[in-house]
Amino acid sequence: MTTDTTRPAAGPARIATLAALPVALVVGLVAFWGLGGFPSHAEKPQNLAAVPAEAPGLAPSPATVCRALVSKLPDTLGGLQRRPVTAGGEQNAAFGDPPIVLSCGVSKPAVPQDAQLLGLSGVCWFPEERPGETVWQSVDRDVALRVVVPKSVDGSWLVNLSAPIVATVPATDPGPVHC
Repeated sequence: MTTDTTRPAAGPARIATLAALPVALVVGLVAFWGLGGFPSHAEKPQNLAAVPAEAPGLAPSPATVCRALVSKLPDTLGGLQRRPVTAGGEQNAAFGDPPIVLSCGVSKPAVPQDAQLLGLSGVCWFPEERPGETVWQSVDRDVALRVVVPKSVDGSWLVNLSAPIVATVPATDPGPVHC
């Protein structure tokens, strides 16, 4: 009784797979490294000190809406930790360092007729560029909102605020301006 101990020749599919595996591994590692890799413990700790905020007195109805909104806001916003505010914790919220500050129950903005408005996930915003920051003001909400974003912070997080705003702050007709 004889047994054949020779292996069949490697087929083209097997050779291609064996060649592709190391290439895929290297490409994956480069992509992982390029996207930041593992978080470093040497990163600067985030400042969690209270952020200055104003708290003007609100009528009962706007105060109720603002409390509902602030209670629905997340603990983190696009990776930015929520921070305490110096005043009006029921109508103001802050995230990150430098802080992004949301204020509820502010004065409605005067929006020029030719203003560029942006509709983001169900909320119509009037952005104003200022030195060092962009101030976003809602134009289609029953209770006006303002979000101040430092220039050094990525503004893509604004969309993350839309769901709690849409869920808690009733929409209203923005008048002659349109998103």
